[in-house]
Amino acid sequence: MSDTEHGITTGAVARRLGVSPTTLRSWDQRYGIGPAARVGGRHRRWAPGDIAMLEEMCRLTASGVPPAEAARAARSSRTYPGARTETRTRSQATYPGGSRPNGPNGPNGPNAPSPPNISNHPTDPSDPSRSNGPNAPSRPNGPTSPTGPETSAPPRAAARQPGSGNGLPLGDVRLECRGLARAAVRLDGPTLDTLLRDVVADHGLVTAWEEVMAPTLHAVGRKWESSGDRYVEVEHLLSWHVSTALRQIAAPGPVSMTPVILACVPAEQHTLPLEALAAGLAERGLPSRMFGAAVPAEALDAAVRRTGPAAVVLWSQARSTANHALAQHVAASSFGVKGARTHPLVMLAGPGWAGRTVQAGMLRPGGLREALDSLSRLYAERQAAATG
Repeated sequence: MSDTEHGITTGAVARRLGVSPTTLRSWDQRYGIGPAARVGGRHRRWAPGDIAMLEEMCRLTASGVPPAEAARAARSSRTYPGARTETRTRSQATYPGGSRPNGPNGPNGPNAPSPPNISNHPTDPSDPSRSNGPNAPSRPNGPTSPTGPETSAPPRAAARQPGSGNGLPLGDVRLECRGLARAAVRLDGPTLDTLLRDVVADHGLVTAWEEVMAPTLHAVGRKWESSGDRYVEVEHLLSWHVSTALRQIAAPGPVSMTPVILACVPAEQHTLPLEALAAGLAERGLPSRMFGAAVPAEALDAAVRRTGPAAVVLWSQARSTANHALAQHVAASSFGVKGARTHPLVMLAGPGWAGRTVQAGMLRPGGLREALDSLSRLYAERQAAATG
């Protein structure tokens, strides 16, 4: 797309950057991130320098920098060819040090953005997708439910602090969550890929899942529930990119070892927590077989008999899908040569299994790390028994 004589319209810039025109207007009004010139003193026309400033604003907010700080850094990166051609109100102007007056659009004015909704979603300790983080998203699963080049911008911080990802109820989360949420709301797939890849590289899979991916997925799910079918596209896009990031980690394990079967119980559609577990097993060199969502009981029984797994992980997100009879049947399965037959360990994963006593031959882990540690010990014990 080539620039016109008077610059590019707001709609064209929004399409180029993957943000909404409303977001661009809001940035202009709240933070002074606007074009250097306007046609007829009113209509925004964005020159190449203005677009570069907006690209920097998008990059910084995607990396978790609060919008006000990102705006100050982005404004400082733009070189004005001259004074603005239109007269702007004091509430829209940029002031030394990035400060703004307490007018209607100022931080204390009536039009100032409301504080983020800091609400902690109740979680269940049995969920192997977290230890002290949220459970798997509760929205549709199919999909369920970075930083750019180095600059002088503030580095990504691991500290938790309240903040909003374009209106999502994130609460007290890592900065990476806010960047991920903003990229998802903008439907910015390439930035999602970069952010997810970076957070796994920087913090490891377990922390990335429990403290960044799952909280952001939950925030989008809660926004979906409270917004009357809005944000569905955001949830699907985010879920797809999280799934892609997890699958890139989940390389096949050794073929000489009996696998861990990963399956959602019948009628259960949420697979992302199992995908996180599959990725964690792959990191530890342990094999798994992922059977995905809503596995029929007959198919699960056949898979257990054919593979002779060391363990079977059954995911249930809600009590309505928890099939205790099926879990007992799997735990009672046996395979191997006569006189030395073995049973698989059954791991009851997800909040749907809460409220029932865990029976012999079953385990209900308290988080992703605990699930991985338990399965690692199981393989170590079997290997010791085989070589002893």
